[in-house]
Amino acid sequence: MGAETPARAGRQRWKALWVTLVTGFMSLLDVTIVAVALPSLQRGLHASAASVQWVVSGYALAFALALVPAGRLGDAVGRRHIFLCALAAFVVCSAAAGAAPTVALLVVARVAQGVAAGCLAPQNSALIQQMFRGAERGRAFGLFGATVGVSSAVGPVVGGLILTLASGPEGWRWIFYVNVPVGATALLLGARLLPRVAPGRGQRLDLPGVALLGAGVLALMLPLVFAEAGGTARRWWLFPAGAALLAVFARWERRVTSRGGQPLLDPRLATGTRGYLPGATLAALYFVGFSGVWLVFALFFQNGLGYSPLRSGLAVTPFALGSAAAAVVAGRLVERLGRLLTVWGLVTVMAGLGTAALLLCHAPAGALPWLTAPALLVGGLGSGCVISPNVTMTLRDVPVRMAGAAGGALQTGQRLGGAVGTALLPGLFYLVLNATGDDYRTAVALAVGAATAAMLAAFAVAVTDWRHDRRTRARTRAAERADRHTHAGRC
Repeated sequence: MGAETPARAGRQRWKALWVTLVTGFMSLLDVTIVAVALPSLQRGLHASAASVQWVVSGYALAFALALVPAGRLGDAVGRRHIFLCALAAFVVCSAAAGAAPTVALLVVARVAQGVAAGCLAPQNSALIQQMFRGAERGRAFGLFGATVGVSSAVGPVVGGLILTLASGPEGWRWIFYVNVPVGATALLLGARLLPRVAPGRGQRLDLPGVALLGAGVLALMLPLVFAEAGGTARRWWLFPAGAALLAVFARWERRVTSRGGQPLLDPRLATGTRGYLPGATLAALYFVGFSGVWLVFALFFQNGLGYSPLRSGLAVTPFALGSAAAAVVAGRLVERLGRLLTVWGLVTVMAGLGTAALLLCHAPAGALPWLTAPALLVGGLGSGCVISPNVTMTLRDVPVRMAGAAGGALQTGQRLGGAVGTALLPGLFYLVLNATGDDYRTAVALAVGAATAAMLAAFAVAVTDWRHDRRTRARTRAAERADRHTHAGRC
């Protein structure tokens, strides 16, 4: 019996992981899945374009603002408790969004749903750190990275499929209703499978830090979520204001730490935790290109070629398939290859997207989905070697007591990068369209090229960190050889 207990505990850990992955997929999918339903939603609720924009933007804003405070709260009061409460709230808010009779109530439900999703997300990575060690943690983060990558890429496909099956003026409601049975099942399984761990005693939430970080992130994101309506030009002053607030937040956190308090985001994550700062920077830069490129593809295939939402989503499915397959394999290789894996992953994804940009510009229009499929598959394989290994290497040396806040900060950087990408790349797309007289092929090629350039910046960070690791390992080996020689001489 005693020999069976570890095996049973191991099986339960992996079952618990699948519960967190399903909920993570569901919450991240809701960032993109709603976009394809906006036209039918606007007609069904007789809403203005500005109010409908808040259905997407309100969720994204609330999601980003909740991440770090919710991660710290999970560290303080228990990740299992926060996870289950947030999941229950997400299910209720999804039902409320589906049943909303007016656009105002829909926006309220979406903002609340975004808060719940933001509370869920950091618990996912923190629970992986809590439940797994060593090579198992790498495999678990590989699956987690696949979830992040695939959920972002397949949103248009899933949204288009739901709208195809649930046709009619009220079909858009199923975009939200589909979360209810999935979330309720995950809630029941989570209550049974997630580990019970006593939270730390006497921990407090840094409320001034919450206010400063929230205000800074809000100031940076507001102009971006209103970019399509000219919000970036009118609200440009929020960018320096947000940067100043984040600088004040960093100073406040250092002060709290120096006085022996409990900061919202411990500065030692950046200064004393190997790999955290370069990993978080790489993630933010990568998501500028990764998140924005899907909107550009949707605009090109739907507006430029006249594809339906479902057909448009299927055209980019090879990327999602490649990303999912590579992420699982990369989770097993990251312990052996380290940062080199993300270096080669970034080279591959840039090669895939660069080739796709050339084909979109020059290949015959009728055969574009078939001709770009191999390039997108290669890009997806590279992406799978970036997202999940980077999560593993960014968080692997983070103390478990700070895992929630660290995971929340990492995902906040991803959300900020995604907001920049979803504002800049479609903006560039429309700018080229206007300058070339609606030349969609040139517009999509230049926008995808800009996404590749953002990934080039991430590549520079990855190479720098890889070279630093090589130098560190070389010094360590030299010190070990010197110790052995010294010991041999004494003998």
